[in-house]
Amino acid sequence: MKHILILLLLPLGNLCFSQSGVPDNTAVQNPRYDKHLAEKLGGDVYGMKAYFLVILKTGNNPTTDQALISRSFRGHLDNINRLAEEGKLVLAGPLGTNDKGYRGIFILNNVSTLEEAGALLQTDPAIKEGLLDAEVFSWYGSAALPEYLPYSDKIWKSKP
Repeated sequence: MKHILILLLLPLGNLCFSQSGVPDNTAVQNPRYDKHLAEKLGGDVYGMKAYFLVILKTGNNPTTDQALISRSFRGHLDNINRLAEEGKLVLAGPLGTNDKGYRGIFILNNVSTLEEAGALLQTDPAIKEGLLDAEVFSWYGSAALPEYLPYSDKIWKSKP
């Protein structure tokens, strides 16, 4: 009986349900909906899409070699810029000091699999050297997120 119930509910998967479990036919339609923009950005009917959220944390390399550290983090910043230019990275930034060893975040864009995300992260010299480590999570967010990048490029005065 459970199998039949599941099969009967599958066609209802696109409906919204109220807290009582009754289909909710009050979904609001957006009068400003731009089909072409939504398609360009890869947005679904909710204007959302899948990304990968990366939390960077302190790696397991305890080196004090300042030349290696400087070279690796210069490469880290260069890699961030390269991935952004390729449309693979939509957001990156450091986190404040914390007791979890978390150092920063990335949101990877136009990446299909966890394996592809891992391969991109291995292009980062600070990760390759073990100065940073990464935890990767699937994340569902606004498909419009990449639209901030052109503005971001107009407001920085100097770059590290």
